[in-house]
Amino acid sequence: MLGIQNHRLTGPDVSFRQTPNVGGAMRPRFVLLHYTAGRNLDSAVESLCTKKPQGNASSHLVLGRDGRIVQLAAFNAVTWHAGASQWNGIDGLNHHAIGVEMDNAGLLHLEGERYVSWFGKSYPEDEVHIAEHRHGGGLRPWHGFTEVQIARALELCELLVAHYGLEDVLGHEDVARGRKVDPGPAFPLAAVRGRALGRGADVMPRLVVNATSLNIRSGPGAEYAKVAPALKRGAELVLLEPQDRWSLVAVVGGTDFEGWVCNDFVTRQAATRAGSGAAVLSRTQRAVPLARAAPRQAAAKKTARKAPAKASAAVDPLPSTMKKVPA
Repeated sequence: MLGIQNHRLTGPDVSFRQTPNVGGAMRPRFVLLHYTAGRNLDSAVESLCTKKPQGNASSHLVLGRDGRIVQLAAFNAVTWHAGASQWNGIDGLNHHAIGVEMDNAGLLHLEGERYVSWFGKSYPEDEVHIAEHRHGGGLRPWHGFTEVQIARALELCELLVAHYGLEDVLGHEDVARGRKVDPGPAFPLAAVRGRALGRGADVMPRLVVNATSLNIRSGPGAEYAKVAPALKRGAELVLLEPQDRWSLVAVVGGTDFEGWVCNDFVTRQAATRAGSGAAVLSRTQRAVPLARAAPRQAAAKKTARKAPAKASAAVDPLPSTMKKVPA
């Protein structure tokens, strides 16, 4: 079982190697998950522990495909893993997040019948996940994560959230949208986030409207059409997909409305575990498996051969003139 002592991880298959690429002290607020896009655990550790003339990178942890974990810095020290990043009005997640790099080759491409990484290594089909990223880009092949790696990531996130009282579990793709796509669709980020934040697998995060009224829209911006009458103060929502300024939600109650609301005018409710008697939306709160099989359809493989579609652009933040008015 994993534990934390003096901001260091303890437990089986855990080791420590200090990286020189660290900043000052930090009080962590988030876990930020990445993939290494590299060859293996050892090469990732070596790279993150190397001092370079410029472009130094580091993280707090590196998680191997066999479940081994190497810690590179204390959890209360700044490491350099997020780059230019933003989340809910916070700029620079390096100063607020514990970085977890997971050994994974990332986005692959097809060369004939082989799935190949950017560094030239090929991977068998049973390690490949054909999917479209939730931020767009069309069907593409991604290196899959191992079951032990996903289980270990969940254990890590649960421990870190509980020990430090963290606010959320995020992916690099959440905080650097349009620039980063990791950990990508092969990793069950939503399921790991939900379970790590103390909810049962069948209960999604709950929000409550804190404005007098709040519009719910068809897209993540005030320019999108309204999909329902304005929500009243105290209306309860289920969080389906969080983003920087807007979140996709479902309205709890007799309706089945889904839409986007501005994060400035909702508040996260205290976590409710499954079985506590809380109402559950049958469609939006069903269990999400931690491991998913990669599709093998010939059509998907044929699509993956095509040149990748251009990823969708990042959503523009809410203009400053609109921040005080419920959208």
